[in-house]
Amino acid sequence: MRAIAVFEAMKGLLVLLVGFGVLSLIHEDIQRLAGELVRHFHFDPDGHYPRIFVETAEGLTDMRLWLLATLAFSYTALRLVEAWGLWRGQRWAKWLAVAVGGIYLPIEIYELLGGLSVIKAGTLIANLGIVLYMGNALWRAHERSAVGSLGGAVAIQHS
Repeated sequence: MRAIAVFEAMKGLLVLLVGFGVLSLIHEDIQRLAGELVRHFHFDPDGHYPRIFVETAEGLTDMRLWLLATLAFSYTALRLVEAWGLWRGQRWAKWLAVAVGGIYLPIEIYELLGGLSVIKAGTLIANLGIVLYMGNALWRAHERSAVGSLGGAVAIQHS
């Protein structure tokens, strides 16, 4: 459980860094920066993906960058709260881990069908493992509480 809490916290902190990176781009010529990145990595500027990257950069206004940073910080807050709850063994955090992890599974499967890669497969396996582990932990806790309440009912009947 604590390993998953650390993993979730690390994801949150990584997105926090991305959020600060996005904020650092405010008031910058993002299209120029995108072009420089494409040239630095020796990508074909007329290629499909580099062209999409540069065209996307053209549409990034300061307001959109603020929005992206806000979304990144919100995601970070969610991940850190989830990690704190998992570290402390809170039931709501287990449910949150199942729900959030379950949302990503169809997207990850779709991405994997588009082309196999180690990162895509690893992400799917890690997320599926977390969802199954948390689901199993919730099921075991439910069974223990059901047996505990059933035992109390049996004791009352024999009295």
